[in-house]
Amino acid sequence: MKTLRIWFAALRPISFTASVIPVLVGTAIAATDEFHPWLFVLALAGSVAIHAGTNLVNDYFDHVKGTDNEESLGQSGVIQRGLLSPGTILAGGVTAFVVGGAIGLVITAYAGWPVLALGVASVAAGYFYTASPFSLAYRGLGEAVVFVFMGPVIVIGAYYVQTGAWDWLPFVASLPIGLLVAAILHANNIRDIENDRRHNKWTLAALAGRPIADYEFIALMLGGYAVVVAMTLVGTAPWPILITLLTLPIAVRIVRAETQARSPRRLNLVLARTAGLHMIFGSLLALGFAVAVWTGMS
Repeated sequence: MKTLRIWFAALRPISFTASVIPVLVGTAIAATDEFHPWLFVLALAGSVAIHAGTNLVNDYFDHVKGTDNEESLGQSGVIQRGLLSPGTILAGGVTAFVVGGAIGLVITAYAGWPVLALGVASVAAGYFYTASPFSLAYRGLGEAVVFVFMGPVIVIGAYYVQTGAWDWLPFVASLPIGLLVAAILHANNIRDIENDRRHNKWTLAALAGRPIADYEFIALMLGGYAVVVAMTLVGTAPWPILITLLTLPIAVRIVRAETQARSPRRLNLVLARTAGLHMIFGSLLALGFAVAVWTGMS
Protein backbone atom coordinates (compact mmCIF):
# COMPACT_ATOMS: atom_id res chain seq x y z
CA MET A 1 0.00 0.00 0.00
CA LYS A 2 2.86 2.38 0.80
CA THR A 3 4.35 1.80 -2.67
CA LEU A 4 1.00 2.54 -4.28
CA ARG A 5 0.69 5.78 -2.33
CA ILE A 6 4.17 6.83 -3.44
CA TRP A 7 3.40 6.14 -7.09
CA PHE A 8 0.06 7.92 -6.70
CA ALA A 9 1.95 11.00 -5.54
CA ALA A 10 4.52 10.64 -8.35
CA LEU A 11 1.85 10.40 -11.04
CA ARG A 12 0.00 13.51 -9.79
CA PRO A 13 -3.44 12.22 -10.89
CA ILE A 14 -5.09 15.48 -9.87
CA SER A 15 -3.56 16.90 -13.06
CA PHE A 16 -5.22 14.29 -15.28
CA THR A 17 -8.32 16.42 -15.81
CA ALA A 18 -6.18 18.28 -18.36
CA SER A 19 -6.08 15.12 -20.52
CA VAL A 20 -9.58 13.85 -19.68
CA ILE A 21 -11.58 17.02 -20.46
CA PRO A 22 -10.44 17.31 -24.13
CA VAL A 23 -11.48 13.68 -24.76
CA LEU A 24 -14.92 14.43 -23.28
CA VAL A 25 -15.34 17.50 -25.48
CA GLY A 26 -14.22 15.78 -28.70
CA THR A 27 -16.42 12.76 -28.02
CA ALA A 28 -19.45 14.92 -27.17
CA ILE A 29 -19.12 16.75 -30.50
CA ALA A 30 -18.74 13.45 -32.35
CA ALA A 31 -21.89 12.07 -30.70
CA THR A 32 -23.89 14.11 -33.19
CA ASP A 33 -22.97 11.43 -35.74
CA GLU A 34 -21.46 8.46 -33.88
CA PHE A 35 -20.61 7.23 -30.41
CA HIS A 36 -18.64 4.05 -29.71
CA PRO A 37 -18.29 3.59 -25.92
CA TRP A 38 -15.32 1.24 -26.13
CA LEU A 39 -13.38 3.65 -28.34
CA PHE A 40 -14.17 6.45 -25.91
CA VAL A 41 -12.77 4.40 -23.00
CA LEU A 42 -9.63 3.54 -24.98
CA ALA A 43 -9.09 7.17 -26.04
CA LEU A 44 -9.50 8.28 -22.43
CA ALA A 45 -7.06 5.64 -21.16
CA GLY A 46 -4.50 6.43 -23.85
CA SER A 47 -4.67 10.16 -23.21
CA VAL A 48 -4.20 9.70 -19.46
CA ALA A 49 -1.34 7.22 -19.97
CA ILE A 50 0.60 9.67 -22.15
CA HIS A 51 -0.10 12.44 -19.62
CA ALA A 52 1.18 10.20 -16.80
CA GLY A 53 4.34 9.45 -18.77
CA THR A 54 4.87 13.17 -19.36
CA ASN A 55 4.52 13.95 -15.65
CA LEU A 56 7.08 11.33 -14.67
CA VAL A 57 9.61 12.08 -17.39
CA ASN A 58 9.37 15.80 -16.68
CA ASP A 59 9.96 15.20 -12.97
CA TYR A 60 13.07 13.22 -13.87
CA PHE A 61 14.60 15.81 -16.19
CA ASP A 62 13.64 18.79 -13.99
CA HIS A 63 15.41 16.99 -11.13
CA VAL A 64 18.50 16.23 -13.23
CA LYS A 65 18.70 19.87 -14.35
CA GLY A 66 18.28 21.11 -10.78
CA THR A 67 15.05 22.98 -11.46
CA ASP A 68 13.12 20.83 -8.97
CA ASN A 69 14.55 20.69 -5.47
CA GLU A 70 13.43 20.23 -1.88
CA GLU A 71 11.91 23.73 -1.76
CA SER A 72 10.05 23.53 -5.09
CA LEU A 73 6.29 23.84 -5.11
CA GLY A 74 4.10 21.87 -7.49
CA GLN A 75 6.19 18.78 -8.17
CA SER A 76 5.58 15.41 -6.56
CA GLY A 77 8.74 15.50 -4.46
CA VAL A 78 9.20 11.72 -4.47
CA ILE A 79 12.73 11.99 -5.89
CA GLN A 80 13.76 14.81 -3.55
CA ARG A 81 12.48 12.91 -0.50
CA GLY A 82 14.28 9.73 -1.56
CA LEU A 83 11.04 7.78 -1.98
CA LEU A 84 11.83 6.75 -5.56
CA SER A 85 15.13 6.97 -7.43
CA PRO A 86 15.43 9.19 -10.52
CA GLY A 87 16.00 6.08 -12.66
CA THR A 88 12.81 4.48 -11.35
CA ILE A 89 10.81 7.61 -12.16
CA LEU A 90 12.23 7.69 -15.70
CA ALA A 91 11.45 3.99 -16.17
CA GLY A 92 7.91 4.61 -14.93
CA GLY A 93 7.48 7.41 -17.42
CA VAL A 94 8.71 5.32 -20.33
CA THR A 95 6.42 2.48 -19.24
CA ALA A 96 3.43 4.84 -19.21
CA PHE A 97 4.35 6.00 -22.73
CA VAL A 98 4.53 2.35 -23.85
CA VAL A 99 1.08 1.69 -22.36
CA GLY A 100 -0.31 4.76 -24.10
CA GLY A 101 1.33 3.65 -27.35
CA ALA A 102 -0.14 0.15 -27.07
CA ILE A 103 -3.61 1.59 -26.55
CA GLY A 104 -3.02 3.85 -29.54
CA LEU A 105 -2.16 0.84 -31.71
CA VAL A 106 -5.44 -0.83 -30.76
CA ILE A 107 -7.36 2.31 -31.71
CA THR A 108 -5.30 2.65 -34.91
CA ALA A 109 -6.35 -0.84 -35.99
CA TYR A 110 -9.93 0.40 -35.98
CA ALA A 111 -9.67 4.10 -36.85
CA GLY A 112 -6.58 4.25 -39.09
CA TRP A 113 -3.06 5.70 -39.21
CA PRO A 114 -3.92 9.33 -38.28
CA VAL A 115 -4.44 8.15 -34.71
CA LEU A 116 -0.94 6.67 -34.69
CA ALA A 117 0.52 9.92 -36.06
CA LEU A 118 -1.16 11.99 -33.34
CA GLY A 119 -0.03 9.52 -30.69
CA VAL A 120 3.60 9.52 -31.78
CA ALA A 121 3.64 13.33 -31.90
CA SER A 122 2.07 13.50 -28.42
CA VAL A 123 4.63 11.12 -26.90
CA ALA A 124 7.48 13.04 -28.53
CA ALA A 125 6.11 16.35 -27.22
CA GLY A 126 5.68 14.87 -23.73
CA TYR A 127 9.20 13.46 -23.63
CA PHE A 128 11.04 16.41 -25.15
CA TYR A 129 9.04 18.90 -23.11
CA THR A 130 11.96 18.87 -20.67
CA ALA A 131 14.38 16.33 -22.21
CA SER A 132 17.39 17.40 -24.25
CA PRO A 133 18.16 18.30 -26.94
CA PHE A 134 14.90 20.23 -27.37
CA SER A 135 13.86 20.97 -23.73
CA LEU A 136 10.81 22.83 -25.02
CA ALA A 137 9.72 24.09 -21.61
CA TYR A 138 13.16 25.66 -21.12
CA ARG A 139 12.90 27.66 -24.35
CA GLY A 140 9.65 29.55 -23.77
CA LEU A 141 7.57 27.00 -25.69
CA GLY A 142 5.74 25.33 -22.81
CA GLU A 143 2.45 27.16 -23.20
CA ALA A 144 2.43 26.61 -26.96
CA VAL A 145 3.08 22.88 -26.55
CA VAL A 146 0.35 22.28 -23.97
CA PHE A 147 -2.07 24.48 -25.93
CA VAL A 148 -1.59 22.41 -29.06
CA PHE A 149 -1.35 18.92 -27.56
CA MET A 150 -3.89 19.26 -24.72
CA GLY A 151 -6.24 21.34 -26.81
CA PRO A 152 -6.62 20.72 -30.57
CA VAL A 153 -4.68 17.43 -30.76
CA ILE A 154 -6.71 15.60 -28.11
CA VAL A 155 -10.10 17.13 -29.00
CA ILE A 156 -9.68 16.56 -32.73
CA GLY A 157 -8.18 13.12 -32.08
CA ALA A 158 -11.11 12.06 -29.87
CA TYR A 159 -13.53 13.27 -32.54
CA TYR A 160 -11.66 11.40 -35.27
CA VAL A 161 -11.55 8.19 -33.22
CA GLN A 162 -15.36 8.21 -33.09
CA THR A 163 -16.18 9.38 -36.62
CA GLY A 164 -13.14 8.62 -38.78
CA ALA A 165 -13.47 12.14 -40.19
CA TRP A 166 -12.11 15.67 -39.74
CA ASP A 167 -14.22 18.73 -39.07
CA TRP A 168 -13.74 22.38 -38.20
CA LEU A 169 -16.06 22.31 -35.16
CA PRO A 170 -13.82 20.17 -32.90
CA PHE A 171 -10.87 22.38 -33.85
CA VAL A 172 -12.68 25.60 -32.94
CA ALA A 173 -14.15 24.03 -29.80
CA SER A 174 -10.68 22.93 -28.74
CA LEU A 175 -9.37 26.51 -28.62
CA PRO A 176 -10.89 27.53 -25.26
CA ILE A 177 -9.75 24.20 -23.77
CA GLY A 178 -6.23 24.79 -25.03
CA LEU A 179 -6.19 28.38 -23.77
CA LEU A 180 -7.24 27.35 -20.27
CA VAL A 181 -4.76 24.48 -20.01
CA ALA A 182 -2.05 26.91 -21.17
CA ALA A 183 -3.25 29.26 -18.42
CA ILE A 184 -2.67 26.49 -15.87
CA LEU A 185 0.94 26.12 -17.01
CA HIS A 186 1.43 29.88 -17.19
CA ALA A 187 0.21 30.26 -13.60
CA ASN A 188 2.73 27.58 -12.65
CA ASN A 189 5.49 29.45 -14.45
CA ILE A 190 4.60 32.81 -12.89
CA ARG A 191 4.88 31.17 -9.47
CA ASP A 192 8.30 29.77 -10.40
CA ILE A 193 9.81 32.84 -12.10
CA GLU A 194 12.71 33.32 -9.69
CA ASN A 195 13.53 29.61 -9.32
CA ASP A 196 13.38 29.08 -13.09
CA ARG A 197 15.66 32.03 -13.79
CA ARG A 198 18.24 30.68 -11.34
CA HIS A 199 18.29 27.36 -13.25
CA ASN A 200 18.14 28.80 -16.80
CA LYS A 201 14.60 27.59 -17.42
CA TRP A 202 13.40 30.38 -19.67
CA THR A 203 9.62 30.13 -19.67
CA LEU A 204 7.51 32.97 -21.08
CA ALA A 205 6.98 34.22 -17.53
CA ALA A 206 10.70 34.07 -16.73
CA LEU A 207 11.55 35.88 -19.95
CA ALA A 208 8.92 38.61 -19.69
CA GLY A 209 8.60 39.02 -15.94
CA ARG A 210 5.70 40.75 -14.32
CA PRO A 211 3.46 42.58 -15.14
CA ILE A 212 3.73 41.37 -18.75
CA ALA A 213 3.27 37.76 -17.60
CA ASP A 214 0.11 38.87 -15.79
CA TYR A 215 -1.31 40.28 -19.04
CA GLU A 216 -0.56 36.99 -20.77
CA PHE A 217 -2.40 35.15 -18.01
CA ILE A 218 -5.44 37.42 -18.40
CA ALA A 219 -5.49 36.83 -22.17
CA LEU A 220 -5.31 33.05 -21.74
CA MET A 221 -8.01 33.02 -19.06
CA LEU A 222 -10.53 35.23 -20.78
CA GLY A 223 -9.77 34.35 -24.40
CA GLY A 224 -11.65 31.06 -24.15
CA TYR A 225 -14.88 32.84 -23.23
CA ALA A 226 -14.54 35.10 -26.26
CA VAL A 227 -14.16 32.02 -28.48
CA VAL A 228 -17.29 30.41 -27.01
CA VAL A 229 -19.37 33.54 -27.57
CA ALA A 230 -18.01 33.95 -31.11
CA MET A 231 -18.76 30.29 -31.96
CA THR A 232 -22.42 30.70 -31.00
CA LEU A 233 -22.88 34.13 -32.58
CA VAL A 234 -21.70 32.94 -36.00
CA GLY A 235 -23.67 29.70 -35.71
CA THR A 236 -20.64 27.40 -35.67
CA ALA A 237 -21.66 25.81 -32.37
CA PRO A 238 -25.04 25.27 -30.62
CA TRP A 239 -26.15 27.81 -28.03
CA PRO A 240 -26.22 25.34 -25.05
CA ILE A 241 -22.42 25.69 -24.83
CA LEU A 242 -23.04 29.19 -23.45
CA ILE A 243 -23.53 27.40 -20.14
CA THR A 244 -19.75 27.78 -19.81
CA LEU A 245 -20.31 31.51 -19.18
CA LEU A 246 -21.53 30.56 -15.71
CA THR A 247 -17.87 30.15 -14.80
CA LEU A 248 -16.86 33.64 -15.96
CA PRO A 249 -17.17 35.17 -12.46
CA ILE A 250 -14.80 32.47 -11.19
CA ALA A 251 -12.32 33.34 -13.92
CA VAL A 252 -12.49 37.04 -13.04
CA ARG A 253 -11.83 36.28 -9.36
CA ILE A 254 -8.84 34.09 -10.28
CA VAL A 255 -7.42 36.82 -12.53
CA ARG A 256 -7.80 39.39 -9.76
CA ALA A 257 -6.08 37.07 -7.28
CA GLU A 258 -3.22 36.38 -9.70
CA THR A 259 -2.48 40.02 -10.41
CA GLN A 260 -2.41 40.79 -6.67
CA ALA A 261 -0.43 37.72 -5.52
CA ARG A 262 3.30 38.03 -5.01
CA SER A 263 4.38 35.06 -2.90
CA PRO A 264 4.88 31.62 -4.51
CA ARG A 265 2.41 30.08 -2.04
CA ARG A 266 -0.33 32.55 -2.96
CA LEU A 267 0.39 31.92 -6.63
CA ASN A 268 0.24 28.17 -5.97
CA LEU A 269 -3.36 28.68 -4.84
CA VAL A 270 -4.06 30.59 -8.07
CA LEU A 271 -2.63 27.63 -9.99
CA ALA A 272 -4.93 25.17 -8.20
CA ARG A 273 -7.98 27.35 -8.84
CA THR A 274 -7.07 27.72 -12.51
CA ALA A 275 -6.89 23.93 -12.85
CA GLY A 276 -10.29 23.67 -11.16
CA LEU A 277 -11.73 26.24 -13.57
CA HIS A 278 -10.39 24.26 -16.54
CA MET A 279 -12.16 21.15 -15.25
CA ILE A 280 -15.51 22.89 -14.63
CA PHE A 281 -15.42 24.93 -17.83
CA GLY A 282 -14.47 21.89 -19.94
CA SER A 283 -17.14 19.71 -18.33
CA LEU A 284 -19.79 22.33 -19.03
CA LEU A 285 -18.57 22.71 -22.61
CA ALA A 286 -18.89 18.95 -23.14
CA LEU A 287 -22.31 19.03 -21.44
CA GLY A 288 -23.43 21.84 -23.73
CA PHE A 289 -22.55 19.83 -26.82
CA ALA A 290 -24.18 16.71 -25.33
CA VAL A 291 -27.40 18.62 -24.59
CA ALA A 292 -27.41 19.85 -28.18
CA VAL A 293 -27.16 16.23 -29.37
CA TRP A 294 -29.91 15.00 -27.04
CA THR A 295 -32.28 17.82 -28.01
CA GLY A 296 -31.52 17.72 -31.71
CA MET A 297 -30.07 21.24 -31.79
CA SER A 298 -26.76 20.23 -33.34
